[in-house]
Amino acid sequence: MKFLTLIVVLFGFAVALPSYAVDNKPATAKIAQKAEVININQANVDQLVQLPGIGKSKAQAIIDYRTKQGKFKSLGELTQVKGIGDKIVAKLEGKVTL
Repeated sequence: MKFLTLIVVLFGFAVALPSYAVDNKPATAKIAQKAEVININQANVDQLVQLPGIGKSKAQAIIDYRTKQGKFKSLGELTQVKGIGDKIVAKLEGKVTL
């Protein structure tokens, strides 16, 4: 009798537990966070470091360049900033504005 009860209990767990392990959220329901577009002619260091490939030193270099040369006229002009090349500029497309 104990053996039969044990079998019934184990069977109950075997049936019930997989339903708790199932992720009921569809894969398409994941929320994509919309990245904020940053104006490189007005952004401060804290805002610039949110961009891909831009750390504090590059952010400060952008601000220093902007202070000396004036506002950026094109995204490609960022390559004139020390440490920023074509690869980083490509990553910034759609994430920055002038």
